[in-house]
Amino acid sequence: MQKMRLGRTELSVGRTAFGALPIQRLDADGAVRLLRQAFEGGVDFFDTARGYTDSEEKLGLALADVRDRVLLATKTPARDRKGLLQDLETSLGKLKTDHVDLYQLHNPETLPDPADPEGLYAGLVEAKAKGLVRHFGITNHRLALAREAVESGLYETVQYPLNLLSTPEELQLVARCREKDVGFIAMKAMSGGLLSSAAAAFAFLRRLENVLPIWGVQRVSELDEFLSYEASPPDLSGDLAAAMEKDRAELSGSFCRACGYCQPCPEGIPISMAARMTLLLGRAPEAGFLSPEWQEKMALIEHCQDCGQCSARCPYHLDPPSMLRTNLADYRKRLAGR
Repeated sequence: MQKMRLGRTELSVGRTAFGALPIQRLDADGAVRLLRQAFEGGVDFFDTARGYTDSEEKLGLALADVRDRVLLATKTPARDRKGLLQDLETSLGKLKTDHVDLYQLHNPETLPDPADPEGLYAGLVEAKAKGLVRHFGITNHRLALAREAVESGLYETVQYPLNLLSTPEELQLVARCREKDVGFIAMKAMSGGLLSSAAAAFAFLRRLENVLPIWGVQRVSELDEFLSYEASPPDLSGDLAAAMEKDRAELSGSFCRACGYCQPCPEGIPISMAARMTLLLGRAPEAGFLSPEWQEKMALIEHCQDCGQCSARCPYHLDPPSMLRTNLADYRKRLAGR
């Protein structure tokens, strides 16, 4: 496993890291098997969050006996010092550990005031002083706020969506992190599963020496694929370069990144999947998405009240209700044409 230095944390981490959001969908035994296979394959950095239902608990079950050989990162959505410390206590219990290697503020809308004694930043400083966390950082989907965090000098790491669809402005954030010695963690490395080539996605990010991608893994086959790239890194040329350019052409402009911050919907609409259904049908086996279960879920779009909650929460400033209606129309055309 190729190693990298994660900014001024000085943590030495394997460059293929494990994003543990998808293991929510596995039962405990399946999650433990997958996590152990990742560890045995050389993965040493595991990223989760307090908000990922039972993901922390599954990591604790799988890795407690090798805790000194792995790095654990988790996140809090808390809004103040008290809430942060309560979340951290819960996370430590679930993870079966006495400390977290990297503790991150989970997509806050604004940076906390470092001078507020009861604010989030005070909670981070207190947790580090007590040895409950070794390092702390921030995650975000808003480029301006991520830049602000880097320039503040207050955070050791920034986690931000980055992949081969990223804009020049987003790549400038990577360069600025290098200049400021802030560790850069790349989420959404496969753009929520929309990219057609994992090899191209891997090769693109491997070119950025200060970037640590966290790959969302749910299946052994996915894990094996990324580990094979680690053993023999693909070169972004020829067919892979063509695949990258094809994805860039087809996914340019506005599309749902499946970040999930639009949820929950008062009508129960699975927005982050339904708002990109046309793309999913064109890029993945369609049978699962045309099932009776998904037909019922897509039909919920008819109940959209245009309440505006999803639009207000979207960090990409999209118009989810309009996207949902367009995708429903395309979906029904696909069903009729079967």
